[in-house]
Amino acid sequence: MKTILRLILTFVFFAIALTARAQETVWVQLEAVRTLSLGQDRARAYANAFQNINGFRAPGGWYAIALGPYTRETANAELQTLKRSGLIPVDSYIALGDQYRQQFWPVGANALNAAPVPPQAGTAVVATPLDQAPLQPAFVPDETPREARASERRLVAEERRALQEALQWEGVYSAAIDGAFGPGTRRAMADWQAAQGYDATGILTTAQRAELIDGYRDAFAELGLASVRDDAAGIEMILPARKVRHDRTEAPFVHYDATDDDGVRVVLISQTGDEATLFGLYDIMQTLEIVPMNGPRERKKRSFVLSGQSADIHSYTYAQLSDGAVKGFTLIWKPEDQKVMARVSAMMQESFTPLKGAVLPDTALSDDGASQRIDLLAGLEIRRPERSRSGFFVNGDGLVLTTTDLLSECRRLTIGDEIEADITARDDVLGLALLTPRTQLTPIAVAEFQASVPRLKSEVALAGFSYEDVLDLPIVTYGTLEDIRGLQGEDFVERLALSTLPGDAGGPVFDGTGAVLGMLLARSDTGTRKLPPEVNFAVDVPAIADFLGAAGLSPRASDGASPIDPEDLTTLAGDLTVRVSCWN
Repeated sequence: MKTILRLILTFVFFAIALTARAQETVWVQLEAVRTLSLGQDRARAYANAFQNINGFRAPGGWYAIALGPYTRETANAELQTLKRSGLIPVDSYIALGDQYRQQFWPVGANALNAAPVPPQAGTAVVATPLDQAPLQPAFVPDETPREARASERRLVAEERRALQEALQWEGVYSAAIDGAFGPGTRRAMADWQAAQGYDATGILTTAQRAELIDGYRDAFAELGLASVRDDAAGIEMILPARKVRHDRTEAPFVHYDATDDDGVRVVLISQTGDEATLFGLYDIMQTLEIVPMNGPRERKKRSFVLSGQSADIHSYTYAQLSDGAVKGFTLIWKPEDQKVMARVSAMMQESFTPLKGAVLPDTALSDDGASQRIDLLAGLEIRRPERSRSGFFVNGDGLVLTTTDLLSECRRLTIGDEIEADITARDDVLGLALLTPRTQLTPIAVAEFQASVPRLKSEVALAGFSYEDVLDLPIVTYGTLEDIRGLQGEDFVERLALSTLPGDAGGPVFDGTGAVLGMLLARSDTGTRKLPPEVNFAVDVPAIADFLGAAGLSPRASDGASPIDPEDLTTLAGDLTVRVSCWN
């Protein structure tokens, strides 16, 4: 009895499942497009041939065009018949209604809850297996290639150039914007069509041209590109007027700061000057934070271009010499806006117009009377190193001995502000590092090392960049040699009694004759024990000589026996000692 009951229940459930499957509402999806306007155009075109065309928003920003709703069996039969007759794309497929969202065609309709409709093709319902849906949506062109070429011939020159600009914006075209649709333009059109899932004919249909231009224009619409005239700076040009507004003037710059979180900024440049002024500005701009170090640079006789890219900002600077004045601009933006802003910077340069007879006065004060700071240049932050230490020349090719304290997490090393250097050798136990400049240097003076054991309690002098990058010349600090060993008997260090700052580390320690008797080590005040500030240590000459010898250098021995005047020692220190900087 229980067995018979189970068979009856199984039959009932199976019958219910078959009935539910028979009544399941599905759709025949014809294609999907990326924009609402194109979706409306495609739905309108299909509606000329079919009565039950619907348009729905789909996940991922797609707009789907579908026939229905049908039962699954009706949809399957309709799909096969319409495909065979060539009335719908060959990769149309059956879609479930749960993947559709709000209906956009017909306006105001809600077919997702409607009952299934009868077959459109007038064929008998045939129960055949359901084909697997293709991965990509289908496309029915609004025009044949012949029709597309005919409509293309009606374009005026400005419309043809606009299409090339849009293709250039999409990254598929790099030739001249001349309005001539040659092989390069045709290849670009085919590449764009393929990227959008269209047949790559190389001839854009009317709808495709509209989609391409709309996408290009939409990207720039929110920028509010407009011609702006700044009478104080004597400059007229296109600016992203919705993204920036005039903030202040601090000669030689006019600051247009960001209006929103996108962080777009513009700085206008205006000053009297000649070719030397232009070249000086070229150097100065590269010291500013708004011009990152990475990026191409080009300087000509009457103009220059600076491009900079970092993880935080990108910028483009253009300046030219015109009628006794140097004028230009810098555009700053976030890296994620590179595609748009690279085009905007080109448009700004193309529209850049210096106004004759108007230029910022050289002594102009800031609009808001802002206080001046040493790390600001007319309201713009000067790029400063992460940290700076001292070093000194040890041979005639400009190799520099310095402290390893400088090297931790350092992406770029420079001798001075500009000469990049590489680490040739290092000894982390001794705290010594040897740097080789990438550009050959010819030092005025080279270290000459003390050949004998230094005398205890003798006067010593330290040359170092105590205040790091604030001063251009080293400071000489006097003290005494307290011991030729460390506090725990280390025989490679000397103990000094003199006050130091972090920037002094790596500097040479001189005796009274001007001979180098050691290199100052960085203080290590970590842990529970703190040494008095006047207690410092230097690596002695034998340890330095062994280190340099291992690197293939022969240190020079001093033959001086007579004391030198403090003025002469200060001059020697300035010729011998260099600032070594770490940049990140």
